[in-house]
Amino acid sequence: MDFLPENFKMKMKELLGDELDSFLDCYNEKHNAGIRVNTLKLSPERFAGISPVEVTKVPWIKNGFYYDESDRASKHPYYYAGLYYIQEPSAMTPASLLPVQPGDRVLDLCAAPGGKTTELGAKLKGSGVLVCNDISNSRAKALLKNVELFGIRNAVVISEAPAKLEDSFCGYFDKILVDAPCSGEGMFRKSHAIIKNWEQYGTGYYAKLQRQILPSAVKMLKAGGYMIYSTCTFSVEEDEGTLKWLLEEYPDMEVLETADITAPGFEGFAHARPELADGPGEISGALRLYPHRIKGEGHFVALLKKKAGDDSPGSDRHVPKAQATEYYTEKGRPNRYDERTRKTYKNISAETFDFLEKLGFEIPAERLEVREDRLYMLPEGLPALKGLRIMRSGLLLGEMKKGRFEPSQALACALHADEYDNILDLPSDGTDVIRYLKCESIEIPADTPDGYVLICTDGFPLGWGKAAQGRFRNKYLPGWRMQ
Repeated sequence: MDFLPENFKMKMKELLGDELDSFLDCYNEKHNAGIRVNTLKLSPERFAGISPVEVTKVPWIKNGFYYDESDRASKHPYYYAGLYYIQEPSAMTPASLLPVQPGDRVLDLCAAPGGKTTELGAKLKGSGVLVCNDISNSRAKALLKNVELFGIRNAVVISEAPAKLEDSFCGYFDKILVDAPCSGEGMFRKSHAIIKNWEQYGTGYYAKLQRQILPSAVKMLKAGGYMIYSTCTFSVEEDEGTLKWLLEEYPDMEVLETADITAPGFEGFAHARPELADGPGEISGALRLYPHRIKGEGHFVALLKKKAGDDSPGSDRHVPKAQATEYYTEKGRPNRYDERTRKTYKNISAETFDFLEKLGFEIPAERLEVREDRLYMLPEGLPALKGLRIMRSGLLLGEMKKGRFEPSQALACALHADEYDNILDLPSDGTDVIRYLKCESIEIPADTPDGYVLICTDGFPLGWGKAAQGRFRNKYLPGWRMQ
């Protein structure tokens, strides 16, 4: 703990009192690494039975596990199949506590690199709209990859300043997550390098930045909607202080009890300290996560609601939500594009429609959009997004080239093995799957049908290959290749 700045220790003394020594002692321990299971692809119970690394349960996260970082979980084929996301356990908390339901319109405002976005997408189960935004274009590219790797079909990835989103999405979202840029005090144990940034900028810089971002979130949240505000800092100025400011500026917002800290799994969680910021008592409903109390790093999480009267648009009156996507069953393929439909959408080739008819999830023709020969399936109910820097709008299905259709890597990841007929399943402990992920050639059975082959590992899709008379061409996305 000798690496901790003295003025940081003094601030923590004010927060923790007699617990300070226990807090400081935990900095001599190793931080906890975590894996969060992608419930779009499998259940936590099934993952626990097939996990390539030894795991133990994170008590307060239904699909969260601890693991030993030395096991290199990111090098296993299951990682490339999008079965899990490597995420610090406390960082799993904000998305887990936002009450997302299938059919919701959800925004992750500061989303990169995608740890929280991918959980929100999994909770939507393919229904509704997920908008994930990050102002940094380079970070948004990593966000896009994780969205595609997880197989999220209904996401829009944007790279804009939050204020630029307001006109397109005013009062649009049911749920919003703002995991705000912060001074990072809660991550000092995990990354000592953050301390230099903290010493350079302090907490005031980030408090000001948070108060520039939050007004946009409030404007985009519909009446009766819910918002999570979270940081990975202990700073009262950025946590309770920012909530105090928000409640003063926007009296239609209220802080709810974020979680019952007496419930099983939440032992060790603490309430926020509004008195330290001279704020209202309701702020105590927010949560503080301390690394000496739980097996996780420092975090702050608050659940807020935008008030609504009985007659207010977007109030809590029950509105039936769309049902979650029904995956392919023995009932048959859902896509049948008749002659009239094909004539209506003349910019979509016959071969493309033929390929889409082979897929085992519904792709309504009215939600198809062609841009520069690329074919997308748009989320339902998406507003006009003119003037925004869109990195991906919906699911990229593939590309039409001179009438031919080449399915995308994103589509492969969005499929389940039973949603496509021509598959080749490779054992995860074999050499062929590694060669495939390195974009090398592999041998395929002589009777493999010609055309695009969905390559899987232990039944989980990885990407595409193309078979022709017993020969195989590897179509795994080169930018994703295993190193």
